[in-house]
Amino acid sequence: WRINYTALSWPRSDDVVNACEKEICMPSEVSVDEANAYLIANFEAVSTRSNVDIMADSRAVMSLVARPEHLRPGGYISGPTQMSIADSAAYMAVMTKLGIVPMAVTSNLSINFLRPCIGDAVIADARLIKLGRSLAVVEVDIKARGADKSASHAMVTYAIPQES
Repeated sequence: WRINYTALSWPRSDDVVNACEKEICMPSEVSVDEANAYLIANFEAVSTRSNVDIMADSRAVMSLVARPEHLRPGGYISGPTQMSIADSAAYMAVMTKLGIVPMAVTSNLSINFLRPCIGDAVIADARLIKLGRSLAVVEVDIKARGADKSASHAMVTYAIPQES
């Protein structure tokens, strides 16, 4: 038996957009417009705020155009920038199932940097792996726009607030 690892790799972000435009993606509890409006209303820093591109059932894709403050020497998109977009995309993936939950908070974020992230924008593709009553686990693939290979891979756990 041979496993085709290429077939198991994450689709490129433009492939994801094309799939969702063909209505393959299941609906989300929160639309792209609602998600972006929530970010604009609650996170003031425009230069570090990423954009929600896709909200589908258990999945969110976000992008961030790289500005000088996101780059380290050599033009690499910095690790903190990649961690930030991973966290944001995971938050949106949780919202695809629960709706807008302002007090859902990150309880753990683990990231592996696989190769330099070089490009004009960074894309984070988050998939909800498990949603429990108190925790949600999300896997996030991070790439430079147009790249075939992942620059980093994150696992993010969110604590879900309990209703009183």
